[in-house]
Amino acid sequence: MAQQEENREAMSNDAPQDDVPKKKSNLVSNVLIVLGVVLLAVAAFIFIQNNQNYQKIDQENERVAEYAKLSDDENTPPQVDWDALKAMNPDVVGWLQVPGTVVNYPVFQTTDNEYYLNRAPDRSESIGGSVFLDYECKAPGMVDAQTIVYGHHMRNGSQFKQIADMEDQKLFDTIKTVWYVTEKQGAHNLAPIFLYYTNEDDLDVRQFTFQNDEAFHKYLEGYFAKAQAKCADADKIVPQLKHVFTLSTCNYYDGLGRTLLVCAPKGEVPGTPEYTAAQAAAKKDEKKTSEAEQAKAAEQAKAAEQAEGADAGQAEVGEE
Repeated sequence: MAQQEENREAMSNDAPQDDVPKKKSNLVSNVLIVLGVVLLAVAAFIFIQNNQNYQKIDQENERVAEYAKLSDDENTPPQVDWDALKAMNPDVVGWLQVPGTVVNYPVFQTTDNEYYLNRAPDRSESIGGSVFLDYECKAPGMVDAQTIVYGHHMRNGSQFKQIADMEDQKLFDTIKTVWYVTEKQGAHNLAPIFLYYTNEDDLDVRQFTFQNDEAFHKYLEGYFAKAQAKCADADKIVPQLKHVFTLSTCNYYDGLGRTLLVCAPKGEVPGTPEYTAAQAAAKKDEKKTSEAEQAKAAEQAKAAEQAEGADAGQAEVGEE
C-alpha cells in the first residue's frame, strides 16, 4: 500500500515536467506562425506597391512618348515636338531612341547628377526617374569627345534594361542604330561599338575632354579591353574615333555595378554608308578650300602686280 502511494506521488510530480516542453513547443509554433503571416503580409504589400510603382512608370513613359513620332524605318530619326516638350520641362536637351527596343525617351540635364534619378519627365517624384545627360557635358551633347547619358536598369524592362541586356553578343549584333536628336544639331545617327562593365568607384569613366586624339584613343582602348560585347572590327574602329556617345546604367553583379554601352557617329565608323558619304564630303570641302585658297592667292598676286605697276608709273612721272 505504501508502495502504491509512492508511485502515485511520483507520477503526480512528473506530470507538470512533461507539460513544460509541450507548452514551450506550442509557444514557438505560434510565434513562427504569426511571424510567417507577418512576412507574407509584408511581401504582399511590397509586391502590390512595386506593381503600382511600375504601373505609374509605364503611364509616365506612355505620356512622354507622345512628344516624338517614330517611323517603322529604323533609318528615320524620331520627329520631336520641341515646343511642347520644353513647355513641359525646359531642362530637355535631346531625345534618345534605339530602334528595336523600348528605349524612346527625352533626355534632360540640370546642375547635378542626382535630381533626375527620382524625377519623372514632368519633374514630379518617381522611383523610375528620367534619362539624363551628365551635368558636366556640354549641352546638348555630342560636343565633347565623350557624351554620357544615364538611365535606370528597371526590372520591369523600361528605361535602360535592354541596354544592359546587350551584354549578350547575339542581342548586341541585332542593334544597328542609336538615334540621339537635338533641336539645334538635328539627328545623330550612332552605331553601338562595344559594351563593358566597371565598378561604381571608377571615376575615370566620367572623362569628357582630352588633350589630344592619342589620349582619347588610349582612354577608349583601356575600356575596350574590358568589352563584354562588341561590333565587328571594333578593334580597328576605336583608334579612329573622334567622338563617342556612352549610355550608362547599373547592373547587379557583385564587385561591378555599372554597364556602359559606347556608341559612335556612323560618319566616323569605317564601313558604313555614312562614313563613305562623310569622307566624300570632306574631300569635296577640301577641294573647295584648296580652290578658294588658290583663287585668293591669284587675286593677291594680281593686286600686288597692279600695285607694283602703279608705283612704277608714279616714279616715271616724278622723273619728268
